[in-house]
Amino acid sequence: MRFLADMGVSIRVVEWLRNNGHDAKHLREEGLHRMPNGEIFAKATHENRIIIIFDLDFGEIVALSKGEKTSVILFRLQNTRTSHLIHRLSTVLKDTANALEGGAVVVVEEARHRVRYLPPGKKQGAE
Repeated sequence: MRFLADMGVSIRVVEWLRNNGHDAKHLREEGLHRMPNGEIFAKATHENRIIIIFDLDFGEIVALSKGEKTSVILFRLQNTRTSHLIHRLSTVLKDTANALEGGAVVVVEEARHRVRYLPPGKKQGAE
């Protein structure tokens, strides 16, 4: 899978993704650490990447995306240590790979994760 990590996500998470066979970029690596959310979304859409982010505003951006199917992994964790983030991400990727490839927002919490299919209102398995 292809990922784009926002500034709140540790570069070590991106390195972990790469070591596990994924194509991952971090905004910091590209000198884009001040890029507005709308432009991050547009970049991910253009490059066919899944956004990894902590920013809760992204749910609204996705809702207003006019049918774009750019997937987002949104972390809502109290424990933001990199090792915990990688552990949760590992579980989420195993459980939601098909949803992410088809277009979804995955909200990751401490003990669970929820999938919202894109475009908003789409049901699981609906075409």
